[in-house]
Amino acid sequence: MNTNKAIINNAKRTIELESQAILYLSELVNDDFAEAVNLIHNSTGRVIITGIGKSAIIATKIVATLNSTGTPAIFMHAADAIHGDLGLILEDDVVIFISKSGNTPEIKVLVPFIKNAKNKMIAITGNKDSFLGQQVDYVLNAFVEKEACPNNLAPTTSTTAQLVIGDALAVCLLELKGFSSKDFAKYHPGGALGKKLYLKVRDLSSINEKPQVAINAPLKDVIIEISKKMLGVTAVVENEKIIGIITDGDLRRMLSKVDNMSLLTAKEIMSTNPKSINSDAMAIDAMDVMESHSISQLLVEENGKYAGVVHIHDLIKEGII
Repeated sequence: MNTNKAIINNAKRTIELESQAILYLSELVNDDFAEAVNLIHNSTGRVIITGIGKSAIIATKIVATLNSTGTPAIFMHAADAIHGDLGLILEDDVVIFISKSGNTPEIKVLVPFIKNAKNKMIAITGNKDSFLGQQVDYVLNAFVEKEACPNNLAPTTSTTAQLVIGDALAVCLLELKGFSSKDFAKYHPGGALGKKLYLKVRDLSSINEKPQVAINAPLKDVIIEISKKMLGVTAVVENEKIIGIITDGDLRRMLSKVDNMSLLTAKEIMSTNPKSINSDAMAIDAMDVMESHSISQLLVEENGKYAGVVHIHDLIKEGII
């Protein structure tokens, strides 16, 4: 068999097996799932998620998802827990165990300690009749019929199922909290996505120069202002209000049409009614205006007065484009 064809077939088989397993999970969601979500939502403590092996890796991802969507969570490795890390569990914390079999030695040792401390316990397991399944308060059933691994050994489908259950938990909690895009931006201030949600036009325009000329400014002054401020544009301003704009493109077009340039002023060169945006607007809105009008610079106003320039390069630099 062609090697590439065999690889493609194996990849498709893996994806189909895992997608079927995920689809089946929806049939396993029951009252235990709903009660577990309500328990976490109403808890005054944090969510502690623990596991061993590949399940521990999945646990760290679920912790990250919960934290980024407003539910405080901490990862605790099951092996480390019985060697001192149990001290991080506080009285009101909810503990989630992740285990495919629910019968791993570390889990069997750990569960009684948590139970004695009277912390509420949730299991994400593929075996609801296991030791773990019988000991916890709520079981989130992550049963899969077989692993994608041809030997049915390497955790593949089972870890995907665990991850999906974790995502479902996070989304349900997010909905209950009324977690908004503004909340998301608060937890993601450094990323491009967060910047799209919180970065304002003034945050960009305030670090730029503020090129401007008077309406009767001679051509030489216009050229000097555009060159000096290095934004490829200048506003034409009168009584602090924008009355026009001159770009370096306007200059080139004018110079190609006029023989005697000595008498040219900003008034003869400028474009009237230029596109502008308020300094309080979101930076992503400035991007939309630039894209819709095929322009690279946008004049900024604040309280009806000229406040500066935002350039498309500013948006690129911040990762918004």
